[in-house]
Amino acid sequence: MMEMIHLNYPIDKSVISKLPEKQVMAIGQFDGVHLGHQEVIGRALSMASEKKIPSAVMTFYPHPKEVLGQQIYTDVITPLDHKMDCLEKLGIDYAYVLHFDESLMKLSAETFVEEVLIPLNVADLVIGFDFTFGYKGLGTPDKLIEWSNGRYGVEVVSPFTQNGIKTSSTEIRSALKDGDVMYANELLGRYYSIRGKVIGGDRRGRTIGFPTANMDIKEPYVTPAIGVYAVYTWVKGKRYKGVMSIGTKPTFSSDKRITLEVHILDFHETIYGEDIQADFVCFLRPEKKFSSVEALVAQIQQDVKAAETKLA
Repeated sequence: MMEMIHLNYPIDKSVISKLPEKQVMAIGQFDGVHLGHQEVIGRALSMASEKKIPSAVMTFYPHPKEVLGQQIYTDVITPLDHKMDCLEKLGIDYAYVLHFDESLMKLSAETFVEEVLIPLNVADLVIGFDFTFGYKGLGTPDKLIEWSNGRYGVEVVSPFTQNGIKTSSTEIRSALKDGDVMYANELLGRYYSIRGKVIGGDRRGRTIGFPTANMDIKEPYVTPAIGVYAVYTWVKGKRYKGVMSIGTKPTFSSDKRITLEVHILDFHETIYGEDIQADFVCFLRPEKKFSSVEALVAQIQQDVKAAETKLA
């Protein structure tokens, strides 16, 4: 079972005393834990296995862009808890969550090595080719090697490409905002998913025969483009087929507030207050304003059939 350890700078000596004597550590923001990130983390795992020492990942929270931009960053692919679940599934032993604040942001790259990495008993560092760290991102893979002085090894992992395109969190965010969840899933190596709590809505879906679970999203996930999607929905550990609508419900309202609601197929439980997860499989159609409730119902029936075909 992976152990998650929250760290603040300067590193508390009482925390250091409980750490393993040596560990192989992958460092990065790892938002999305996509296939490129998995290459870096996988290399750390294999090196740790070869050396028979623990594997570790260091990531930063909140997202550095929040501290740099002085506002909440709303384009996160895997919020912290979600990211931790992904790392645990990969088999990591220790996940270090370093609190990113102004003092850490202004820390020089060399001081970061001496006062953060060295105290953590790092035997080997594994980083992506484009990893930068320290004040203004002046720390580079070459600098890490230069400052090691034989105290740790450095493994730099080449970019991971698919069809000649580098897999990146930026590319995934762009795909999601375009509604191309299938492409995002290819880059992630799994379904893009959003977690939220089921809250009460206007219950209009129930009156037309298609009850929906309205999702209250507390974390700053990237929201896919407005439209209708085929999804798998996880409820109480079980997976169900579903149709997700992201949009403003223009047939019934002029309110421009975007909501996420999922009609779960062959499901009849009341789940208000439950935490659920929606795995996005594919885009079905854009959002439409219908001339009548009957026209909307006919379209939803088609959406359900399309989703059943896609999720078969």
